[in-house]
Amino acid sequence: MIFKSKANKALDKMEDPRETLDYSYQRQLELLQKVRRGVADVATSRKRVELQINGLEQQAKRYEEQGRKALSVGREDLARTALERRAGLQTQMADLKIQHDNLQAEEEKLTLASQRLQAKVDSFRTKKETIKATYTAAEAQTRINEAFSGISEEMGDVGLAIQRAEDKTAQMQARAGAIDELLASGALDDFSGTRGDDIQAELDRMGGGMDVELELARMKAELGQGPAPQSAIEQGHPQQQAQPQQQAQPQQHTQQFRQPGEGA
Repeated sequence: MIFKSKANKALDKMEDPRETLDYSYQRQLELLQKVRRGVADVATSRKRVELQINGLEQQAKRYEEQGRKALSVGREDLARTALERRAGLQTQMADLKIQHDNLQAEEEKLTLASQRLQAKVDSFRTKKETIKATYTAAEAQTRINEAFSGISEEMGDVGLAIQRAEDKTAQMQARAGAIDELLASGALDDFSGTRGDDIQAELDRMGGGMDVELELARMKAELGQGPAPQSAIEQGHPQQQAQPQQQAQPQQHTQQFRQPGEGA
């Protein structure tokens, strides 16, 4: 029972109503063809019996003529024999006529059945095509609705592929973020550059802050809002203080050159 139930379920799932209707229509056509062939066979038998009856009737007429001729020449014995044979033929003709009537009745029944079956087949064909068209339209509408709702097998596969791609993308992003945090904390070594740790990071931040402070102090000194820092003087501003000394040296030389002239 379990096997039959599972087999019935599998067959019901695999069954296409359109194919079933076409198969049924084909079987009805085959049955109609058999009925028509039976009508033709019965009609052939009836025609053969008619030919036999006609042949016996002609033979009976000859026997009758022969009996008449025998009586005309005084051969009563031959006339009696001819009449006896004619009587035998009449008995055969009576049996053949009964067969002929039965075959004719059977032929009429088969002809009527063939006509009814033909009408049934024509009606079934019209209904079959209507059902097939309705089923095809319903199947197309169902597939469209399943595609819109995302419950079809094809759309389900697409949805699963998108979900897997999103999951892998999120996993890759999380892995990249974790590796960045581990590299920044020094838990992992960065083989592409210098090794980073907390002390180096703090030194880098301090160096960056000092550069900003020095740049700010230098800008204030240029604008006259404060003295230049000592580190700024060491970096390049001492040239401004050295210029007065260089200007004083030519004056001393000038005085030295004037003294001999004045003594002369």
